[in-house]
Amino acid sequence: AKVNLALHVTGQRADGYHLLDSLVSFAPFGDRLEIAPAEEISLTVAGPEAAGVPADARNLVWKALAATGLGAARMRLVKHLPAASGIGGGSSDATAAILGALALAGLSGQLAAGRLRAGALDLDLAALGADLPMCFAPHPARATGIGEHLAPVTLPPLPALLVNPRVEVPTPTVFKALTRKDNPPIDPIPAFADTRACIAWLATQRNDLEPPAIAAAPIIADVLAALEALPGARLVRMSGSGATCFALFETLPEAQTAEARLAAAHPAWWSASGTLGNQEEAARPQPL
Repeated sequence: AKVNLALHVTGQRADGYHLLDSLVSFAPFGDRLEIAPAEEISLTVAGPEAAGVPADARNLVWKALAATGLGAARMRLVKHLPAASGIGGGSSDATAAILGALALAGLSGQLAAGRLRAGALDLDLAALGADLPMCFAPHPARATGIGEHLAPVTLPPLPALLVNPRVEVPTPTVFKALTRKDNPPIDPIPAFADTRACIAWLATQRNDLEPPAIAAAPIIADVLAALEALPGARLVRMSGSGATCFALFETLPEAQTAEARLAAAHPAWWSASGTLGNQEEAARPQPL
C-alpha cells in the first residue's frame, strides 16, 4: 500500500495529465501475486477484497505483464487492499507482475524517469499508470511530474492507521472538481530528528485532492473525523484521490490500539495498521 503523506497539485500538462508534487511512503501490508510460466496469460483473483476485481485483460496486472513482452504466465492475485482506494494497490500489483516476469526471465531492471530498462526491454511504466514508477521501488520518495520523477528521501518510522469506508471515488471525478491546479509545491524537506518532528512538518503540508474528494464522497469527512477522535492520532489526512484516509501516531502500539477501537465502532470499514517506510525487501520476488 502506497500512502501519499502529502500531495500537491502544481499544474496540468497539455495532454490533460496533472503535475504533482507528492511525498510517499509504503505500508508493510498489501496484496500478494503468485506467478508461474504458462502457455498463455491467465489470472485468478481471490482474497478478502477480491469482489468486483476483474480477472481478465481489464486488470492492470494483466496489462502490465502483457506490456513486458517477456512471455505468458499464470497469475493468482490475492487481494487484501480495497480496490480504487487511493493507496496504489492496483499499481503495486502491476509492478509485482513486472517484477515477477523479470524474475522468470532471469533479468533485473533499472528504473529512470519512469522508464524500466532490462536487457532489450524498454518499458514506459508511467504510460501504464502514474503510480507505477513509485510503486516499482517502494521506499519513501518525493514524486514529481506525473509521478515518474522520483527522489528518495529519508523519513523516520511513521506508525499509521489506514481506513477506507468501502466507497470508490473515481480519480477523474476528483481531478475534474479541483478548483485550482497551480498550487504551491511541497516545502523543502528537512532532516527529521524523530517521528514527532516529521509529523509536525507534515502537518504544514496538504493533500490538494482532499476537498474535491469530500465533495464527491462526503463519507470521507466522516472517516477523517473518526480518525481525529482516536487517542494518540497526531495527523489525519486523505491519501491520493481517496477514499482511504490515514492517521499518524508516535508509536505502533498506539496505532494498533486505535485500529481495534475504530474497527469496533465501524466494522464495515476496511482498516489496517503498521509502520510506514521502506518495503523494498518485502516486494522482492520470492520462490514459492
